[in-house]
Amino acid sequence: MPMSRAALINAAQDCDVLAATLGDQLDAEFFEAAGSRLKLVANFGAGVDHIDVAAANARGVTVTNTPSVLAEDAADMAMALILAVPRRLVEGVRALENGDFEGWSPTWMLGRRVRGKKLGIIGLGRVGEAIARRAQAFGLAVHYHNRKPINPHVEEGLAATYWDSLDQMLAHVDIVSVNCPHTPATFHLLSRRRLELLQPHAYVVNVSRGEIVDEAALADLVETGRIAGAGLDVYERGAPNEKLLNAPNVVLLPHMASATVESRIEMGERVIINIKMFADGHKPPDRVILGLDADIEPKTA
Repeated sequence: MPMSRAALINAAQDCDVLAATLGDQLDAEFFEAAGSRLKLVANFGAGVDHIDVAAANARGVTVTNTPSVLAEDAADMAMALILAVPRRLVEGVRALENGDFEGWSPTWMLGRRVRGKKLGIIGLGRVGEAIARRAQAFGLAVHYHNRKPINPHVEEGLAATYWDSLDQMLAHVDIVSVNCPHTPATFHLLSRRRLELLQPHAYVVNVSRGEIVDEAALADLVETGRIAGAGLDVYERGAPNEKLLNAPNVVLLPHMASATVESRIEMGERVIINIKMFADGHKPPDRVILGLDADIEPKTA
């Protein structure tokens, strides 16, 4: 369980380094209350949207994270959802558990073929690129939207098509994978208006941050059949919308995309390296520098 805010502030006032996790909300008020002793926040995770990095820097506090460590595991989970939702895997498991399976039928539990479909990746950074490699192996055509195109050689290797307009890409693809960071510019990037641009047979997959998708709108569109389904590992308010919980064509996971033994060990090792480098008077290798997020912040226009 996360420490209470009061306990966290008390700890920060009495230490030079704080090893934070996603459950620790470190805003401007926290850094003001922490005092002058705190000098480093070594985050156990890649995302830092729970940390006010600008406020930390203004108080002379360095923030580090654990980039790259989670990319392959997150991509595995995204690919699992990309397969599970159209092929109705969870529905099939529930049918067996509930005793609804009475034998094979040519028209029972029909899903959608994945091969040949168009996958639209929002944010072709580390995770997005790892998903694109997996998607190629399953015969998906890769499309993506970033602020700008990626390296031409990488783009060619992925056989990826760049879309400057997110709206146009959404209207064109069959599956959408959300893989950009949560920032003020990407809050509800997939708004109701944008979700309504999707074709009725399209699916939405999100292993990034819940706040990027207007979850209430997504729930409404799934419930009414305006969108074919969704696979989510993250949620806008911590717990999923009740409509999504009750939807048969939605696969929901408890924020477990990076939950492998290997990734947790590597994350811990990166935290220790950052702390040791800092303690030795050197710049930590994984400093979070504002405006230089490697995972690409898509355009909102």
